[in-house]
Amino acid sequence: MKIPPAWRVYILGATLCVALTICSRNFGDRGGPYFMASLTLACIVYLLAIREFFSTPKFPRRVVVIGLVLAALWHLPFLRMPSGPDEDIYRYLWDGRLQRLGYNPYLVVPSDPAAKGLHTPETRNLNNPDLPSPYPPGAQLFFRAVTAIQESTFALKLAFVVCEFAIVFVLLDVLRCSRQGTHLVLAYAWNPLLAIEVAGSGHVDIVGALLLLVSAAALGRRWRATAAVALGLAVAVKFLPIVLVPLYWKRVRLRDAALAAAVVGLLYVPFLNHGRIPIGSFGTYVRSWRFNGPVFAALDRIASPQLLAGLAVLVGLVTATWLRSAAPEWSPHVFAWPMAASLLCAPAVFPWYLLWLLPFLTSASTLLIILWTVSIIPTYVMWHWRTLGRPWGALPGWVMLLEYGCLATAAAMLALRRLMRPAVPRYSSGLAQSTLLPEHAISVSGSPGDVSKTTPVQFNKEGRS
Repeated sequence: MKIPPAWRVYILGATLCVALTICSRNFGDRGGPYFMASLTLACIVYLLAIREFFSTPKFPRRVVVIGLVLAALWHLPFLRMPSGPDEDIYRYLWDGRLQRLGYNPYLVVPSDPAAKGLHTPETRNLNNPDLPSPYPPGAQLFFRAVTAIQESTFALKLAFVVCEFAIVFVLLDVLRCSRQGTHLVLAYAWNPLLAIEVAGSGHVDIVGALLLLVSAAALGRRWRATAAVALGLAVAVKFLPIVLVPLYWKRVRLRDAALAAAVVGLLYVPFLNHGRIPIGSFGTYVRSWRFNGPVFAALDRIASPQLLAGLAVLVGLVTATWLRSAAPEWSPHVFAWPMAASLLCAPAVFPWYLLWLLPFLTSASTLLIILWTVSIIPTYVMWHWRTLGRPWGALPGWVMLLEYGCLATAAAMLALRRLMRPAVPRYSSGLAQSTLLPEHAISVSGSPGDVSKTTPVQFNKEGRS
């Protein structure tokens, strides 16, 4: 007896809930055997769910509702778990506290004896205490706003989870406007990285992802000023989305861009030091921090870190420029590729960096990036080894091989499949020409490349559907 698609999704959702609940109980030993085993199961189930989402044109509304309720349920145990030692969230708490006390987080060094009286028991756990803050002003003001309500890591994590679920509502609007099935919101909401890095660890990247999705939604509705300002605010949280600027060419007006630049400039005003724009320890990050960056590591011996960081930005900008010229019609899915290309060349690729990509992974054309959000899971073993007394350092070769080998294999298989498939007529417009894997478009079939079962969305040059 064949199980209906809706019931298959229910079974996968229940299994994912159990696996992630077990994972949350072992969150204190992140990267340990029980944590990795349960998280691996969750990732396998997630990929099976992705197959269901992309192979079924439409699910009943109750499937979406039950799926979102399940996602909320497995977030709760992670939210209740205390943050681990040296988590970034303690830095967030420190930065917010400093601002409320009238200090500049770009100037005060946490380990400075003069700052000893400014600490709380929680902020003494922050990492890299010999360095000032590296976070841009948008993130800083978010820290200040949350800590003004309640000064605790739990308050910050709760604020991040609120942002995560706000993405759900914005994404539902984007899916409706682009005539995609609303069930594809579960491709975002069920990703295990959300539970681990938002509800569990608490990372500010989810705030930037929300602002970036708002910008994408505004572009689709031709709210050009809103789109430009939201992009500027996202860049003010972390600099990664700056590589998306070419996608806005001729989609926003010059005055919209000027407004966005002015807003970002105003965010820096409270932190100016003798008229200089502060960057804190961001330069140290580029020079010294290395983790899971294969391209950067391969070139690190032949070029300066600053040059290689510039190369990472350039790769993202070139990718965005190519997509802008190749796909004049607007599609939010193209947001993921320039950021992914830039991250691939970055000096450090932590799992939470991929949070920026998750709201845009609702198309079969982004399957490789979806796989990356799963193949990056083995990097968590570094956290476990640190608890065993091993120094923080380069990942072992087998972890990198597993992570990027999976991506290379999948890319080769997709390329081979395209070469072996008979030629089919191309669409003259629409999303079929707007992605890196053109045939995928917005797939609602079991085979993403099956054009006969694919429903492309037509957009005009202004981005309206």
